[in-house]
Amino acid sequence: MNARSRPKAESRRADLPLKLIAYQIYERDFAPIRPARRERKWMDDADQKAPYRCLPLVMANQYGWEILSTHHFRATWNGASKPDGIYIEDLCGDGVLHCGSHFGEGVLTFQVPFIFKTPEGWKLMVRGPMNNPKDGIVALDGIVETDWAHATFTMNWRFTRACTVEFALREPVCHFFPIQRGALEHFRGEYQMLASGSEFDRRFRNWSNSRHQFIQALNEGELRAVAQRWQKDYFQTAKDKKSLVYPFADQRTINIPVAIDGEHITTE
Repeated sequence: MNARSRPKAESRRADLPLKLIAYQIYERDFAPIRPARRERKWMDDADQKAPYRCLPLVMANQYGWEILSTHHFRATWNGASKPDGIYIEDLCGDGVLHCGSHFGEGVLTFQVPFIFKTPEGWKLMVRGPMNNPKDGIVALDGIVETDWAHATFTMNWRFTRACTVEFALREPVCHFFPIQRGALEHFRGEYQMLASGSEFDRRFRNWSNSRHQFIQALNEGELRAVAQRWQKDYFQTAKDKKSLVYPFADQRTINIPVAIDGEHITTE
């Protein structure tokens, strides 16, 4: 291969999609995985659905994939530190109930029925659903080095007080997305003054003045501003309902329940 052809070959390799594999361990133990959804009930219920105007919020909601609960259940924590301080009531569901109490200290643990594999140099950020707070319990975050690990991981939620919480069937219980190893270490944070007269400064001042004038007009009841309701220069594609990620492709050959659309479990 000559020197001129190498960049093209390297470019072709760089354009190939990276593989994120969820290895299912047992035939009858499964949980649906779907691209993370943009919708949140509290955003739907807000006046005029105003939170959807925030592009960073909507993008975060969709940034990755979600693992869904296979059961509708209630979990109650009595405040004790030992594992038996949590009582779980299984109401209905498909297959194995994946949650239990293992660590104590009010931690509710979901068993993930997959071993995830990412390309070398990539790992998974694992957390609860983005911007979707749940009263009485909070999801714990973790980073799993799935490019070399050969073990499963658990998704853990911790009660914030002694109470009862409820998880619905097919409610997202885990949100994950890949992050590149070493990327954070390449950054060096620094403070600088915004240089007066620079292009970056000029663009910021224009935006800031426009923002101030619009809010002032809105507060004074100016008809044009009231009709416009909000500035849309940063809104951009927040109305776009297209997922940011692709659904998981099913490459299994066994006849077991699968999630066709990430919502309903059916049998092939």
